[in-house]
Amino acid sequence: MIEWHERMYWGNTLQAYLVAAGIVLLGVIVLKLLKGLALRRLRKFAGATQTGIDDLILNMLEKGVLPLLYIVLVYFSLKTLWLSPFLTKTLKVAMAVVTVFFIVRILTMGVSSLLEYYFAKQGKTEAKNAMNGVMIITQIVLWVFGVVFLLGNLGLDIGSILAGLGIGGIAIALAAQNILGDIFAYFSILFDRPYEVGEFLIVGERLGTVTYIGVKTTRIQSLSGEELSFSNHNMLNEWIHNYSRMEKRRVVFGFNVAYGTPADKLEQIPGIVKEIILAQDKVELDRVHFAQFKEYYLFFEAVYYSMEPGYTEYMDKQQRINLAIYRKLEEMGVQFAFSTTRNVFLQTADPDSPKLPQPPAE
Repeated sequence: MIEWHERMYWGNTLQAYLVAAGIVLLGVIVLKLLKGLALRRLRKFAGATQTGIDDLILNMLEKGVLPLLYIVLVYFSLKTLWLSPFLTKTLKVAMAVVTVFFIVRILTMGVSSLLEYYFAKQGKTEAKNAMNGVMIITQIVLWVFGVVFLLGNLGLDIGSILAGLGIGGIAIALAAQNILGDIFAYFSILFDRPYEVGEFLIVGERLGTVTYIGVKTTRIQSLSGEELSFSNHNMLNEWIHNYSRMEKRRVVFGFNVAYGTPADKLEQIPGIVKEIILAQDKVELDRVHFAQFKEYYLFFEAVYYSMEPGYTEYMDKQQRINLAIYRKLEEMGVQFAFSTTRNVFLQTADPDSPKLPQPPAE
């Protein structure tokens, strides 16, 4: 008489099914205990540290590693049973697909968390668009390698696949070299950070505020209102003047005084200009000099720093300085000169001096 546990069902005894179920049950209990112990320690460690690496590990364990371990446990329990060739092949393919899926998911989570940690450490708050672009490219690359790995596990010739990908990759690279150049430039902009969204730039002859940094283009809102789009590759090939990172603004200006101004008044002018500049708020004086004798005027030059780098603040200060200089020179009776003015001084000849010969009368 056949015992109950020796009865056959779909090629396996009931005892074999119970053993497989016991392996799953025991494995789940062990994993639950290990999970609880590991997560408690990791949570305690994560709460005691300021870095995000421990939080990254915790997230990857909960959402990636543990689900994969449960699936691996079920797979090996099923391997203890006799299965038909079709089911064996199906199980192998399913396990390969699931493994690739979770590995790609774990790697994607790792890259995303590391990028988020990097941007937070760099103080880059507007990193959402940047991360989206990077993650799209990262997922494409990871899935390509994942599919190649999967096909290799299914018995296909990876060498020929890689050769085909290599030839196809070269063809794609040649056809899309401008696009690839913009993508590499995007990564350079992302990590080197020559500019960011919200900063005011002058690029070549164009100027405006950065509104968007994409995988292929950077968009700038010009002062006149229209939106300008630059390819990332071209942006890095231009001289970029980033005025938003200016800590202080260096200001150089000058004015012209007419010839004939008394020397004592010329000597007073630099001191007067210094007092006017230092009377402004948040300025740092560099120098004021009677700089040059020009052909038509005497040139004075002044240099100072505005500790408020904003253009409007600088222009307000310069306007006050110009008006004060104008009033002071007007009080002193000193005249401004123009670069196209020539003073001609005429003097009457001495009556005793010899007369110039006159042309003969007709």
